[in-house]
Amino acid sequence: MRKGPLCLMLVTLSIVAPAHAEESTAGGHSAPVSLSAGSQVTELQQRLKESERQREELVKQLQNTDGERESVQLTRLRQENQRLKLQLKEAQASSAPRLLTDQQQWFVIGAGVALLALLCGIFASGATRKRRQWLN
Repeated sequence: MRKGPLCLMLVTLSIVAPAHAEESTAGGHSAPVSLSAGSQVTELQQRLKESERQREELVKQLQNTDGERESVQLTRLRQENQRLKLQLKEAQASSAPRLLTDQQQWFVIGAGVALLALLCGIFASGATRKRRQWLN
């Protein structure tokens, strides 16, 4: 026989034999492991149900506190809104109404300047000049 296949067979047997031994020892203790796993599963399920119940209670409490907080804030904002409306009405009532808008004020100022320039021109030329001088 050749040494190559012989070595390969020895290596394969040395690997397979401990693996086979581990399977047989693990198979002997399968019943207690499954019982303890089953009890752990039921315990974990009970803890999950309790956690879910506590979470639902906390969610309800959070919604209640949020609702109370929002209602308090809402009433405070409504009161502030009413107070500001009253202040606005008082400010509008106390201020004198404007007679002219900004655009109208500029028009009046321009007209005044034009009238002033016309009067200055009339007074500067003198009243004694005759109409014929305009024709030159």
